[in-house]
Amino acid sequence: MTPELREVLSRPAPQAAPALLGWTFLVEGVGGVLVETEAYSRDDPASHAFPGRTRRNAVMFGPPGRLYVYRSYGVHWCANVVCGEEGEGAAVLLRALEPTAGIERMRQRRGVDDVRLLCSGPGRLAQALGITGAHDGAVLGVGELRLLPPTAPVDVVAGVRVGITRAVETPWRYSVRCSPFVSRPRPRG
Repeated sequence: MTPELREVLSRPAPQAAPALLGWTFLVEGVGGVLVETEAYSRDDPASHAFPGRTRRNAVMFGPPGRLYVYRSYGVHWCANVVCGEEGEGAAVLLRALEPTAGIERMRQRRGVDDVRLLCSGPGRLAQALGITGAHDGAVLGVGELRLLPPTAPVDVVAGVRVGITRAVETPWRYSVRCSPFVSRPRPRG
């Protein structure tokens, strides 16, 4: 892991999540620029870490810079980047990215032509990038997983998280202002 990424991922989830916007996330050369994230921490009732460490969420408590991958409603894989201090139980959900590399591969995996729909949502993102449960615990910067720093600053918008039933008012959903690649409902601001 690069020193720059280590610094970003050493932060608590609500600080790491907006800081990851603009970074390029690649899995075997397929991916793009992160445009939407959500923060989850141990004291957050919506977090998988809230009840404490379990076999399912153990990666969230591990060192920062690992992927925490889980199935949402038994259907879609979702990818998170572990952040904070080891043992903290914090992660950033990767909600959407702007595809820039391997677009044809993403179209094949998703069965969708519209580039705006390839990675606009955590399940779509994981499917387009070929992320599965086999990636749970994988280390960023080792092998096929890369997070590359932004080439330009981004304008960040914060709002409430979506797709959860607890702590829905917590404004820990972050996106790049006016990006056509974010998931619905589109963040205000």
